[in-house]
Amino acid sequence: MLEIKRATLNDAVAAFDIRREAIRSQCVGAYTAEQMALWTRGKAEDGYSALMDKSFYLGWLNDEPVATGMLDLDNNEIGALFVLPAFTGRGYGKAMLDHLESLARELAIEEVVLDATLNAASFYRACGYVGDEQAIYHSPSGLQLACIPMKKRVG
Repeated sequence: MLEIKRATLNDAVAAFDIRREAIRSQCVGAYTAEQMALWTRGKAEDGYSALMDKSFYLGWLNDEPVATGMLDLDNNEIGALFVLPAFTGRGYGKAMLDHLESLARELAIEEVVLDATLNAASFYRACGYVGDEQAIYHSPSGLQLACIPMKKRVG
């Protein structure tokens, strides 16, 4: 069973690695090799570690971090939902999403939003999110990626 815990600064490298591996494995075909290389370059210390101060969580399985997720309280936004490739298809992404939505409800947040990657939009739709229009996500590093803005009432 997945154990979900609040991330600490010490978890930044593991969280970054999960993100990098998930993107490299699961976004093939949805984005170009060049986009994926730019998206996954660098290291946690290049700014990703700052996310650990937010409501950032790791999902642990047998003392190994296998999933990440974040609830950005400033924007009521779910993000950074990634699962290590060897652990996909087992419900760990859904468990993390359920955890983040539950946290939002506890905080009296009525609706959450997210920017789905092109390859993940069907997953979010299956979880009750709505949104079909493609947009451009502007990453903090300046990378621009196609995404699908989605939302879900959770309150």
